[in-house]
Amino acid sequence: MTRRTGSFKTVALLMLIPVGGIVLFFLWSFLHNALSLLHRPAHSEASVLGTQHRGDIVLILDDVGFDHQPLSSAMAIDPNVNFAVLPNGRRSIEFASTLHARGFELLCHLPMEPEGFPRISPGDGAVLTTMSDAEIATATRANIESIRFARGVNNHMGSRATADRRVMTDVLGALPKGMYFIDSKTTGNSLAGPLARTMRVKTASRNVFLDDVQEVDSIRRQLAELANTASTRGVSVGIGHMYPSTIQVLTEDAPKLRAEGFRFVRASAVVR
Repeated sequence: MTRRTGSFKTVALLMLIPVGGIVLFFLWSFLHNALSLLHRPAHSEASVLGTQHRGDIVLILDDVGFDHQPLSSAMAIDPNVNFAVLPNGRRSIEFASTLHARGFELLCHLPMEPEGFPRISPGDGAVLTTMSDAEIATATRANIESIRFARGVNNHMGSRATADRRVMTDVLGALPKGMYFIDSKTTGNSLAGPLARTMRVKTASRNVFLDDVQEVDSIRRQLAELANTASTRGVSVGIGHMYPSTIQVLTEDAPKLRAEGFRFVRASAVVR
């Protein structure tokens, strides 16, 4: 009886060995797949969720710093919206502090001379083509210093100034180390981008103006163009304002763009 019992145990053990191997194999496969998901790069998140990443959008809202502006609504659009604060605005300092505290990226919206000046005025403290080199540098630094926490600069107006090689060389030379310059491209003759690259100042240029026409349908078409540019080039830069119509379109359409695989990013992430 003892010999039969021992033989039975031996047979049972021999049968369990392959079963145990199968269990271990499936356990190893499960753990391997789980670890693969954990170590998958962050940029593949869209693929995991079934949505392919289609492009990056830099959204800059200009002329920040005035009473009528719906700042709370603008901040709710996306955490990576960029705000260009205009020096000497009634609420520029207050808004800059609020935005910085909420973690948004700020630019100094540098007033610069436009075509048609002085009939068309860029505001107080503007960089003018009649200034000396020293005066341009002083004006540029004073404007930047008035907007605490700014990581970059973009031009307010400036169709005449950005086309002037001497003026742009002085402006770019006055930027603090590490500060970038976004060319708003208010003229096709702008030298800001090429000069910035020559001077090794990180830069990017505006692709689309969202709200030259302050109508919902027009702004929606411009936003679609911005997304198409991002899809084609990988990244696009759009500039708009805190107009009610602009905020309405962005509030309604930003979630749709994210769902379609577009990502809003900070200007500092795309300048080169």
